[in-house]
Amino acid sequence: MSDKTVFAIGSGKGGVGKTTTTVNLGTALAQTGERVAIVDTDLGMANLAGFVSLSTDSTTLHDVLAGNASVADATYPLTDNIVAVPSGTGLEEYAETSPEGLREVVDELRDEFSYVFLDVGAGVSHETVLPLGLADAVLLVSTPEPASVHDTKKTLELTDHAKGKAGGLIVTRTRSESNVSPEDIASRLDIPLVGAIPDDTAVRESVYAGTPLVVYDSQRPAAVAYKQLAAEFSEIVSGMATADGSDGPSGEPAIAGRTGGEASGSSDSSVDGSASAEDRPEGITEAETDS
Repeated sequence: MSDKTVFAIGSGKGGVGKTTTTVNLGTALAQTGERVAIVDTDLGMANLAGFVSLSTDSTTLHDVLAGNASVADATYPLTDNIVAVPSGTGLEEYAETSPEGLREVVDELRDEFSYVFLDVGAGVSHETVLPLGLADAVLLVSTPEPASVHDTKKTLELTDHAKGKAGGLIVTRTRSESNVSPEDIASRLDIPLVGAIPDDTAVRESVYAGTPLVVYDSQRPAAVAYKQLAAEFSEIVSGMATADGSDGPSGEPAIAGRTGGEASGSSDSSVDGSASAEDRPEGITEAETDS
């Protein structure tokens, strides 16, 4: 049994599906009976709360990191087996936070939950790099768009700088008609592919509804892919441990993912910015939607 329980979900670019992946993978794992906590560590541009219909007017991670509340005060049950720790959106509260306190938050949640997912902000900042080093492994999220892949490579470099461990790649918005596959992208980045999530307009609908896609419409292609990823996740984590040399005799990583059905075999290498804008609810920025 691997001791990897805390995973940072990171990307170098906003709007690639990082928060969508955090919420849906976490919820799908909870549906299998695992106890899961999802944490919005994007202290400056928090958006997880809107994905699960939580109010940021309540106690948040900002209050915890400012020393004004306990982790329990900022922890909210979503449904069976899953809780969320949202961050606030107020600039004044953000200014009072001490990101270094995130280590204690992670340690407390680690003791209580089977899996803890840290939704990491895009870009380069202290609070972005910090979770990459606190997690047991980092799952990188990228679309097939060349700029997204390039920024994912930067995040891999940041992970190394933070002395973190890259656990695998999840490629979102894959399309069957593309001539570049998720496997190709993973190979270019020299990281195991653990999941491929097909492009799906229902993702936007679920964001509008403030409900994880795996609950909103569990039969949609992207929902099915997230549920398959959850079903394989224990094996994927074991593969990470094997690659580290901590479990088993082989040094070869076990790539148990590649979810997404027909779409997992290929992806769109020329997705332009209009696709991202199309998937965003009106009035919400690319970084806020992150679908």
